[in-house]
Amino acid sequence: MPGVALVSASHVMDDLYQGVVPALLPFLVAERQYSYAAISGITLAATVLSSVAQPAFGVWADRRSRRWMIPAGMLLAAVGVSLAGVMPNYSLTWIVVALSGLGIAAFHPEAARAARKAAGRSNTAMSIFALGGNAGYALGSLVATPVLLWMGLRGTVLLVVPAVVMALILSRTLGRTLDGRAGRRIATEMPTGRDDWRSFLTLTGVVIIRSILFFGVTSFIALYFIRQLGASEVVGGAALTVFLVTGAVGTLLGGWLGDRFSPLISIRAGFVLAIPALAAVVLAGSVPLAMLAVAAAGIASYLPFSVFVLLGQDYLPNRIGTASGVTVGLAVSIGGLANPLLGALADATSLRLTLAVLIALPVLALAVTAFLRLPEPGGAGRGPDASGAGGGADRRVADGGAPDPAQ
Repeated sequence: MPGVALVSASHVMDDLYQGVVPALLPFLVAERQYSYAAISGITLAATVLSSVAQPAFGVWADRRSRRWMIPAGMLLAAVGVSLAGVMPNYSLTWIVVALSGLGIAAFHPEAARAARKAAGRSNTAMSIFALGGNAGYALGSLVATPVLLWMGLRGTVLLVVPAVVMALILSRTLGRTLDGRAGRRIATEMPTGRDDWRSFLTLTGVVIIRSILFFGVTSFIALYFIRQLGASEVVGGAALTVFLVTGAVGTLLGGWLGDRFSPLISIRAGFVLAIPALAAVVLAGSVPLAMLAVAAAGIASYLPFSVFVLLGQDYLPNRIGTASGVTVGLAVSIGGLANPLLGALADATSLRLTLAVLIALPVLALAVTAFLRLPEPGGAGRGPDASGAGGGADRRVADGGAPDPAQ
């Protein structure tokens, strides 16, 4: 699937710039003496604003396919981050980081649409696209930290180079890779039918619950190993790494389960496995046992991840961009907003109790999934809004019509 490979590679590159921002923070403190509150503001600019803006870009993309947003969004993300190290004051630094976040927001809805075009109905292919984002985020600090150690903050200007190279590749190859050459169009299976807003909003609720669980584990698991199990800081960091690495396995496994059985089996299996895995983390009396439990929790929490986007697009076949923007961006952001409440609970009680409370989340998610149903095979026919531009552009390309001239 060359289309899936190309779009997934662009996803790696785009989300790399999300991963660069956390790597920048210690250097901003050291070189510019920013306070922790100021650093929190930088994080807010990079993440929350991006996530909230994604549905708006999705709605805009639904009016007409705008594939140019894939390289353009990636470039804006790169330029914003590369300028952050050379801005003369905090306000300008905040603005360019926010612009980087908007680039991330512009990229994802149209990239998810392109991935769907390349993947068809394959959950496995969409899991590869989702894995690209996870890999890119992880690579961000690995790429940025050596550059920053070598050149300091001014070294951020070098970070724009990979995005420029990828943008050039996309501008030359993306259109024909996804659509085929003129006269030999590639037929692809895009979702059709009526928009099922009730099921989509139910799915959004499940995504939010999973996001709260994810942010809770990633925020506190290292501290739990250090303070509750008496492990070193290195071991605490290793626990977080294990969670994220096994999450990559869970992402691919979730896509396979979605294809082999159904997306709902993949989602429910993840939450069912998460319950004993989290309980084992809380009850484990030794570091090795807790580490094994963390690995299981990583697989479980990522099992539903890759099928969320494809299933959301199936529920809103006439609003692919909107569905992608909400499931990839807004719902994840809302889940993150609950993290301060978990922090307050940890301050008032203990990290063990806080992680124990998280066990209730997969139980709640399972209850909500009881209201989900798979979309009708082949759709329910054209809905009242199917004549809008949201689905029309995709159907024209899928049926071998003329592609978007902006591609």
